[in-house]
Amino acid sequence: MTTLSPEILAELEKQAIELPSWAFGNSGTRFRVFGTPGTPRDPYEKIADAAQVHVHTALAPTVALHIPWDLVDSFDDLRRHAEDLGVALGTVNSNTFQDEDYKFGALAHEDDRIRQKAIDHHLACIDVMHATGSRDLKIWLAEGSNYPGQNDMRSRQDRLQDSLQQIYAHLGDTQRLVLEYKFFEPSFYHTDVPDWGTSYAQVAALGERAMVCLDTGHHAPGTNIEFIVMQLLRLGKLGSFDFNSRFYADDDLIVGAADPFQLFRILAEVIRGGGLNNPDVAFMLDQCHNIESKIPGQIRSVLNVQEMTARALLIDREALATAQRANDVLAANAVLMDAFYTDVRPALAAWRSERGLPADPMAAFLSSGYLEKISAERVGGAQAGWGA
Repeated sequence: MTTLSPEILAELEKQAIELPSWAFGNSGTRFRVFGTPGTPRDPYEKIADAAQVHVHTALAPTVALHIPWDLVDSFDDLRRHAEDLGVALGTVNSNTFQDEDYKFGALAHEDDRIRQKAIDHHLACIDVMHATGSRDLKIWLAEGSNYPGQNDMRSRQDRLQDSLQQIYAHLGDTQRLVLEYKFFEPSFYHTDVPDWGTSYAQVAALGERAMVCLDTGHHAPGTNIEFIVMQLLRLGKLGSFDFNSRFYADDDLIVGAADPFQLFRILAEVIRGGGLNNPDVAFMLDQCHNIESKIPGQIRSVLNVQEMTARALLIDREALATAQRANDVLAANAVLMDAFYTDVRPALAAWRSERGLPADPMAAFLSSGYLEKISAERVGGAQAGWGA
């Protein structure tokens, strides 16, 4: 069995991966949303489900909220509820893509009334952050155009920057704005924030507390994502990850399911660039479990990230640097591949047991009776996921 050094285990023990509240609600595609027994009926039940992931893995101490999906009468009360369950409330995500007014845009809209409405929504999200103690306001914009000539792209960029400036000015001293990019969908000709360069240009103009969010599923096929990770870390502007997996477009599948080697390469660059367990670089899942069970899907996801982090920590950096300096192509590649092919699962299972955690978190959860309990207690749950 592979041995993980005390130094590697110390890094793994500090790892934290934020869970998205919406992963626990029903979700689907434009064709159908399938229901799941035990689906949460409100944000309180979503927090309870997320807490189960942390109980069994010790990897998920925070839960991200999505507004308005997670609106409650008292966020102070929701915060206390989370704390009672051993987790905290994390990133607040805005939503400007499910309102009729936003058909042709929100923060970049030509109509000042609609643009102000979108700005005000983000200011309301900041109010939520004050109540929850959240640091990050994450913004993903479903804005752009479908046809050449439909909009003036430069004017949209100018309006977007003005809107972001107004939002940024309202942040608290310790709060951040994190701008996520996506290369297409729902707009098909142009998207207002389609790539890391556009996101970087927009946040760099705002200030030090504006960062880029990298969603691993928001790139064109064949994109070298680890290069983007390297560059954003080099520039000091990588604020957060949204981890998921894709085969074709923004599939939002379990992270590492489609290409475990890509996840390994990304984490290798995170480690190389000082991003691992760096408080300025948040790890989060952004997934929709359309056909699989929600809580087991999240457990599998955080374990996948942990496993590939462990493998990436096994890279012999000295041997790699020596081979790179010598331009020894095959030796350098072999160093990376040796670490990737190392099976760390038995060592991780033994380490979990030593810490009083289940060696097999998935099996432990499935035998806990929690799924059967919520399936019997919750009727009519469809809370706060895509298509809700």
